Amino acid sequence: MTTGNIQLLSDTLAEAKAENRAALIAYLPAGFPTVDGGIAAIKAVFDGGADVVEVGLPHSDPVLDGPVIQTADDIALRGGVKIADVMRTVREAHEATGKPVLVMTYWNPIDRYGVERFTEELAAAGGAGCILPDLPVQESDVWRAHADKHGLATVFVVAPSSRDARLATITAAGSGFVYAASLMGVTGTRESVGEQAADLVRRTRATAPDLPVCVGLGVSNAAQAKEVAAFADGVIVGSAFVKRILDADGDETAGLAAVRELAAELAEGVRRVS
Repeated sequence: MTTGNIQLLSDTLAEAKAENRAALIAYLPAGFPTVDGGIAAIKAVFDGGADVVEVGLPHSDPVLDGPVIQTADDIALRGGVKIADVMRTVREAHEATGKPVLVMTYWNPIDRYGVERFTEELAAAGGAGCILPDLPVQESDVWRAHADKHGLATVFVVAPSSRDARLATITAAGSGFVYAASLMGVTGTRESVGEQAADLVRRTRATAPDLPVCVGLGVSNAAQAKEVAAFADGVIVGSAFVKRILDADGDETAGLAAVRELAAELAEGVRRVS
C-alpha cells in the first residue's frame, strides 16, 4: 500500500520551527491557468522559497473563497479540470521538489469521487494530506480512517468564533497542522484583526501544544507575513499568488516570475528575528 507524506509535512514544519521561523505555505488552484501552467506555478513558488504548497481542487461553489480565487477556479473549471488533473499536479509538484504538497478541497467532490479512491490516489501521488474547510469534525470518521490508513494529514479549519471546547475537539481529531482562518481588514482595523488571529492561535495551541497552528489571514506582503510569523507556526498565502498570475494576463513567463518573486519576499518575511 502506498503511504502519503504526512511525516514529510510534520518534519518540514518542525524544521522551520528549529530555524526559529514560521513556515511559508502557499496556495494555488490546480488547472489554473491551465494544468501545465498550474504545475509550473507551484514549482516556481517552491523555487522562490515556499515550504509547503496547498493545491486547490476547483469547485463551482467555493463558499469560503474570495473573488480572486473564485475567478481562478472558474478559469480552471472552464478549462475542464478533473480530479485526475489535481492528482497529477500533486505528483509532479512533489516529484520535482521533494516538498510537501496538500490538497485543499470542499467535501462534496471527495464524497462523489469516493473516499477510499481519493485517499489512495492522493497517497500514491505523494500527497501529504488534505485541508477540508467544510467537513464537520463530528462527520469526519470515515475520512480520517482512510487518511490514517494512507499516511495523510487531516487539516481542519478553525475561526475566531470557535469556542475553546470546539477547538479542543478539532485539534484532537486533526493532524499535520491546524488552519486558523482569520481575515485581515474585513472586520475592524487591521491591528485588531491581527490581535484576533494571535488570540485564536494562543487558544488553539492551549488545546494541543504539539500541533502546529498555521494562519491564513489575507497576507499579501512581507510585512504582513512577518507580523503573522511572530505568533504562528506557519503563514498561509493564497489570493496574493493567484492575483499575480491573473495580473500577468496570459503571459506565462511573467506570471511565473511574479509568483517566484512574491514567494521570495514572503520567505524573507517569515524568517522573523526573535
